[in-house]
Amino acid sequence: MDAITYSNFRQNLRSYMKQVSEDGEPLIVTSKEVEDTIVVLSKRDFDSMQETLRVLSNEYVMGKIHRGDKQFSKGNFKTHDLLEVETNE
Repeated sequence: MDAITYSNFRQNLRSYMKQVSEDGEPLIVTSKEVEDTIVVLSKRDFDSMQETLRVLSNEYVMGKIHRGDKQFSKGNFKTHDLLEVETNE
């Protein structure tokens, strides 16, 4: 993860926004005051993190994931061939 100064970020805002969006790499923007340092990330990555947090905080969903993981670890699963689905476009 790259780090740049606030003034450099401000002067080149457009190019840094594009870089973060295209590369998917967060960018640290430093400030004289350490507590004012921020991390810039793409909306796609932000949305992904939010969804991950929602799943992790949902006890019902996490219970199902853990149950499935235990079943898989014990070999209690079946495999199936993928079906081809025709679309009428």
